[in-house]
Amino acid sequence: MPSTTPRASFVLPVRVYYEDTDAAGIVYYANYLKYFERARSEWLRALGFEQRGLAELGIAFAARSIAVEYLKPARLDDALNVVSEIESLGRAQIVFAQRVLRQADGELLLTSSMRIACIATAGMRPAAMPQDIYQTFKALTGKSA
Repeated sequence: MPSTTPRASFVLPVRVYYEDTDAAGIVYYANYLKYFERARSEWLRALGFEQRGLAELGIAFAARSIAVEYLKPARLDDALNVVSEIESLGRAQIVFAQRVLRQADGELLLTSSMRIACIATAGMRPAAMPQDIYQTFKALTGKSA
C-alpha cells in the first residue's frame, strides 16, 4: 500500500553539476531526460512503490515516446525543480507532463510530455500495471477509481 497521501504533482529538486554540462557550461540536452527519470522514480517511491518491487513482480516502466521543448538553458550550479504531473492514464501506460524551473526565479526552462509503457519483463510486451499502482495514479488524476 502507498505510504503517503497522493499528490497531483511531484517536485524533485536538482542541482546542476559539472558532469551535467557541455563545453559551454549549460546542461547538455540529453541530461534533462535523466532528471525526468529520477523525478518519476522518486515520485513512485514517495507513493510507496519501489522499482525493485516491480522488478520482482516482472513489471517495468519503459519510455515509449517523448516530446520536449527547450526554452532556456540551465547552467552549472543552478538549483532546479523538476515538476511531474500525470497528463493521462491508461491501464498499461501513463503520459507524464514534466517541466524544469529554475528555483531562484521560477523561470520555466523546459517542458515535456513523456509516454511511459508498463511492460512484462519476461516477454517485453505491454502489461496492465499492478492494480494498487493504477488506483493510486487514478486518484491523483482526480477521477473516481
